[in-house]
Amino acid sequence: MNYSFNEISSAELMQQLAERLRARRLEKGMSRQTLAEMSGVPAPTIARFEQQYAISMRQYIDLALALGYAEPLKALMQEPLYKTMEELELIKQNKNRVRGSKTRE
Repeated sequence: MNYSFNEISSAELMQQLAERLRARRLEKGMSRQTLAEMSGVPAPTIARFEQQYAISMRQYIDLALALGYAEPLKALMQEPLYKTMEELELIKQNKNRVRGSKTRE
């Protein structure tokens, strides 16, 4: 089974997320300090994310929640993605699995 969905690198995606967060912050007329107070994420961490695209998942979620993006975050990965009918059938078969397959070394 070939699941190659990555059309963008993780670095490019982090950059896009940082740029979007900065744009949403500025659209709301917020300084980094204001967002820091609302989110609990230190202002220097927000600056580092906006400039160097580095942040923990927890801090990113805290920032997104402070900006009102709870619903889009909750919807992330809610539905399975597939490219072929074969992948869809496999997804249906594995819908109730609670762990991955065993591998033998």
